[in-house]
Amino acid sequence: MGSTDVESPTGESVTQADAKTPEGNGPPSPPWLEDLPPRQIVMELDRYIIGQEAAKRAIAIAVRNRWRRARAPEEIRDEILPYNIIMIGPTGVGKTEIARRLARLAGSPFIKVEASKFTEVGYVGRDAESMVRDLVDMAINMVRTEREDEVYDLAAERADERLLDILLPAVPPPVTPPKAEVEEGEQPQSVFVVGPTGAVRQSDSAPPPPDEDRRTRSREKLRTLLEQGRLDDREVEIEVAAQGPLMFELFQPPQGMEGQEMNLSEMLQDMLPKRTKRRQVKVPEARRVLIDEELKKLVDMDDVVNESLDRVENHGIIFVDEIDKIAGERSQLGPDVSREGVQQDLLPIVEGSTVQTRYGYVRTDHILFVAAGAFHASKPSDLIPELQGRFPIRVELNPLTEADFVRIMTEPENALTKQYQALVGAEEAALDFTADGIAEIARVAFRANDAMENIGARRLQTVMATLMDDVLFELPERSDKKIVFDAAAVRERLAKVVEDDDLRRYIL
Repeated sequence: MGSTDVESPTGESVTQADAKTPEGNGPPSPPWLEDLPPRQIVMELDRYIIGQEAAKRAIAIAVRNRWRRARAPEEIRDEILPYNIIMIGPTGVGKTEIARRLARLAGSPFIKVEASKFTEVGYVGRDAESMVRDLVDMAINMVRTEREDEVYDLAAERADERLLDILLPAVPPPVTPPKAEVEEGEQPQSVFVVGPTGAVRQSDSAPPPPDEDRRTRSREKLRTLLEQGRLDDREVEIEVAAQGPLMFELFQPPQGMEGQEMNLSEMLQDMLPKRTKRRQVKVPEARRVLIDEELKKLVDMDDVVNESLDRVENHGIIFVDEIDKIAGERSQLGPDVSREGVQQDLLPIVEGSTVQTRYGYVRTDHILFVAAGAFHASKPSDLIPELQGRFPIRVELNPLTEADFVRIMTEPENALTKQYQALVGAEEAALDFTADGIAEIARVAFRANDAMENIGARRLQTVMATLMDDVLFELPERSDKKIVFDAAAVRERLAKVVEDDDLRRYIL
């Protein structure tokens, strides 16, 4: 393939050179973020994240290195280690937002997990290996969707043909008795035909076949009506797969034991015969069901699984949030023992091991791990030394300033001001923020962070929610559909909350 179009969440596309799979075989690679040069990756992140240039640069290099490793000589390819990163910074400065945008832009298998949700082996809860199983499930869904998109038109065409067969059933051929052996010189038996008036006449030939031309014309008329949506209110009867018995829920593997050998429910379902039932549904629902059935026939799941496992091993990204919650001073009693146990469980996965999943074994040697944490009560050096060594890149994210708040309110494509303008626009009203009004909102949010707990950019959401509370409640009955917030209007609406210290702590 010559070029790929990397589609952004807004629908825009960036044309880039293609990348083949590392092994050089199999289907062409999808448009991944790693196909872009680092500077362009940073530009993509700039559209949604303000500041934090060091973190963006580190992420861009780490992602691009996946592309570089795929083109390295084969004898050294396996020796190139992932560019694992730890992002350090207070809450609300963009660590999670970077993960969200990577998930939408990367194109490769990506999941975000929280380290605090895992427990040491032997305790009740999820084990660390479950993150790899979740990543494989994500990859299976991604590749299957791509394969279905490739054959969707063919599946829709086949579904339409099946639907037309239901709407216009074929006329069964006439049943004729088997021809008796006729002796030489013996006349063939005659056929007696009963006319409309009840008169019986003798015929030496069978009745003519149904008018196929007329049926073909009727089928094409139905096809036109189906394409135009004029049959959407008609109900048809189709066969659908019957839902499995509830007893299968009892065989679901417990958390931490979702391996290949624990899929008892799937094994039992494969052993039992497939059951179907007939349902009366409208034409659009019937068409959707038939398309799903055709897609399952056209998509080779063995190929999907093989491609998914390859993508996980060579292009997978796992974002481990709240890693500081499992860090603490060692050689202490109590919960910290379990924290160190979680670190020890994470260590073999990050440094490279083989994890058993329901689809096969997955090597984690070249999965990219990006960890993030606030590290308020701890520091990265509190992690066990072996785990520290597997995250060689440290990036510190800067606290947000008042000027950053102003940029966050105006520059990103998903800025809060644009979100509220879209909400107000649904009521056929117009919302406008002046420059001094946005600056006043940023000032209030920054002061609230300074006076209370610093929650970063999330404080803007609480301030905006308080500011827009009355407007959103009264908007349907409001006569004036033009709302403007300047500095004076912002101060007037927020004055009571800002001046009352107790009220500010409660609301903001």
